[in-house]
Amino acid sequence: MRLLHTSDWHLGRSFHRVPLLDAQSAYLDHLVATVREREVDAVLVAGDVYDRAVPPLTAVELFDRALHRLAAEGVPTVMISGNHDSARRLGVGAGLFERAGIHLRTDPENCATPVVLADDHGDVAFYGLPYLEPALVKDALGAAKAGHEAVLTAAMDRVRADLATRPAGTRSVVLAHAFVAGGEPSDSERDITVGGVAAVPAGVFDGVDYAALGHLHGSQRVTARVRYSGSPLAYSFSEADHRKTMWLIDLDGDGDIAAEERIDCPVERPLARLRGRLDTLLEDPALDRHEHAWVEATLTDPVRPADPMARLTRRFPHTLSLVFDPERPPDDPGATYAQRLKGRDDHQIAEDFVAHVRGGSGPNDLERTVLRAAFDDVRVDGTVREVSR
Repeated sequence: MRLLHTSDWHLGRSFHRVPLLDAQSAYLDHLVATVREREVDAVLVAGDVYDRAVPPLTAVELFDRALHRLAAEGVPTVMISGNHDSARRLGVGAGLFERAGIHLRTDPENCATPVVLADDHGDVAFYGLPYLEPALVKDALGAAKAGHEAVLTAAMDRVRADLATRPAGTRSVVLAHAFVAGGEPSDSERDITVGGVAAVPAGVFDGVDYAALGHLHGSQRVTARVRYSGSPLAYSFSEADHRKTMWLIDLDGDGDIAAEERIDCPVERPLARLRGRLDTLLEDPALDRHEHAWVEATLTDPVRPADPMARLTRRFPHTLSLVFDPERPPDDPGATYAQRLKGRDDHQIAEDFVAHVRGGSGPNDLERTVLRAAFDDVRVDGTVREVSR
């Protein structure tokens, strides 16, 4: 059975205030063409269909057109909700869509109810695990505690229990939206840390033939059977070196990966991260190849130059981001607040604040636990508020 694994469309997202709807539309054209030309048997969409819980109408219309076109191809599509989606909104009409071969899996309690497709070798059971917010699904799944590993383990236990009741030789595919240990993140994924832990071990997915993951935006293998497709477009300059692709996977009669291929996605405009003094960036002939790219320029001049953006855009008209990182010693008292905080997460900043107001003594273990719980509560509350709007 030939599978096309994709995820993280983030329909409705912009890139540094530049709308991406045309680029997203071109990607969906490419997706449908690939389904047709490569004789795909099933399309897998591993979450974050939209960029936010209440997407703009233009994004909804683009999604609607994509569903109609996939249904018209007669190729089944299995789709789950991600942490950016509203599971309840995305799941509206799921029963009706099912009749057209579009299988939306957005309810965590139904994670062990597979979509069963057949080929010449028998059945393949597709299990959809939507994004599992630990605090919201712990009780429904009977998880031991409210953590990512605990809720995913509980969901996968249900999957394995259902699979055990199926005819011998039934192959299995799981779609999940999670941060699996060994995956390489970028700057554009929303933080899903709970209790200081964001990643779960790949062993959670033991017992299935293929795990089609979403959430991380870089296409990558965690193991031979556990993979991220990555996002089809770059959504931050940290993805400048990404090769944006979809996985084309051939699953043989024994559930082994008989063939694999990365299908490149169309690139509307490449990204470039340039660093150096302004005069160097304006004069270096080696940078000619970036003149038509979206550019993030980091200026290292010790003194901020005059009119840097205006001067940069004369050579690089698509400059979107300008960062100042003057050449200074790391302990320079003149370093900006932003520079001192670079690379530190919210919890580390809070601990530094406690140490500052106490004159150097940081929080003890109990206080760290309280701080982490507070940050977790705020994040979960924000998720609930967004989804319930």
